[in-house]
Amino acid sequence: MASTPISSANVSVSGSVGNYRGPLYLLTTLFFMWGFITCLNDILIPHLKALFDLTYTKTMLIQLTFFGAYAIMSLPAGLIIGRIGYKNGIVLGLVIAAVGAVMFYPASLFISYGFFLGGLFVLASGITVLQVAANPYVAILGPAESASGRMNMTQAFNSFGTTIAPVFGGLLIFSDTASSTAEKASTVQLPYIAIAITLLVIAFVFFKAKLPVIQAGNSVAKAPGSAWQYRHLVLGALAIFVYVGVEVSIGSFLINFFGLPEIAGFTEKDASKYVSLYWGGAMIGRFFGAISLTHFAKPQNRYGLYSAIFVGAYGLAYFLTHDFVLSGLFLVFVAINLVGFFLGKNKPNRTLAVLAGAAGLLVALTVASTGHFAIWPIIAVGLFNSIMFPTIFTLAIDDLGPHTSQGSGILCMAIVGGAIIPFAMGMLADRFGVHHAFLMPMLGYLYILYYGVMGYKKQVVRS
Repeated sequence: MASTPISSANVSVSGSVGNYRGPLYLLTTLFFMWGFITCLNDILIPHLKALFDLTYTKTMLIQLTFFGAYAIMSLPAGLIIGRIGYKNGIVLGLVIAAVGAVMFYPASLFISYGFFLGGLFVLASGITVLQVAANPYVAILGPAESASGRMNMTQAFNSFGTTIAPVFGGLLIFSDTASSTAEKASTVQLPYIAIAITLLVIAFVFFKAKLPVIQAGNSVAKAPGSAWQYRHLVLGALAIFVYVGVEVSIGSFLINFFGLPEIAGFTEKDASKYVSLYWGGAMIGRFFGAISLTHFAKPQNRYGLYSAIFVGAYGLAYFLTHDFVLSGLFLVFVAINLVGFFLGKNKPNRTLAVLAGAAGLLVALTVASTGHFAIWPIIAVGLFNSIMFPTIFTLAIDDLGPHTSQGSGILCMAIVGGAIIPFAMGMLADRFGVHHAFLMPMLGYLYILYYGVMGYKKQVVRS
């Protein structure tokens, strides 16, 4: 799950930024934590579905509540941070998120689905405040020309959090010994209390840390028109909406999908490891993207890094599956992913189109298949998701001039797709089954393909 990139055009740091590495390393913990927490929902969904005997539609209220908080709280978070400052905003966001995590304890005691959803909303609200407060620091802690590299580093830590969350969540939440409803409900207590304690410790560290003070830049005179007049921005906002929605939808349904008798019949605990591989693929693909979309002075440096990523990908797959053959099969998809970057020829829109087309094809293969053959294409989709979010964001925000800030806000609000599309997919799953519900993500990738081919082209529509 990617965090929101921002423009640093309207923020600056007071004083010297020569010693920015310490604060930057501290900030990466935030990216890791919200990646971990967000992806833990993929474990929570099948657990609460079984606990409360929910339909898929009602289960997807989890994502509707979580990502709905982004849409509801983004603007208030900006106003609050404007009053208390960015550092205090980070501390406040961590505390709010910790309160949300603590709410899981009474929710498990009362065995209340509504209480769980309330805790999720508070938790996500805290993460929203963190996103609004932390991203500007990453953008301005260092030279402007290396801002993209700093964002890639923090994105990698975000992906690392999404990769390991299903493994740890599966081990702690899916209990082989819990038999009663109360025992099953109590399995969420330890991981979420641990999350709350961790968040409070990080909040204390930030409270004591000396961070540069971010200052708002000079306001730009109001320009005529608005960001909505830029066609490539509007279509890009829809692409962000679709991308976040389909990525979250796939992750949300994987455990239940892998548990189907006609697919693999995995237990929830075993299936959670393959969910980690899906999110780990996004991390691997992001590394490929960082290399292929950056110009290295020496070609041998690039191919050496590619080789290292292949070794790491095989190691991750073997760690999760403990199977040499299956790990090798995953490596085949990793190679296909790299070929996709080569076909993109270092052009963001072309790379986006190639990867979106490949992702759509992989989802189609899953829909048309049964048994273990249906598993690997849908896992491999994670590889191709990797660079979609930042690429769409960059293409959509390009050449907006004085409307850049407004355009950025529009794109951030489009993250609400992570709330709406999984809910819609849940309705399809209840009516047609989980297997066929994957047709929705396939259609989503076709739209992203269109955006990479045509939709990104600049055109101003004036009223």
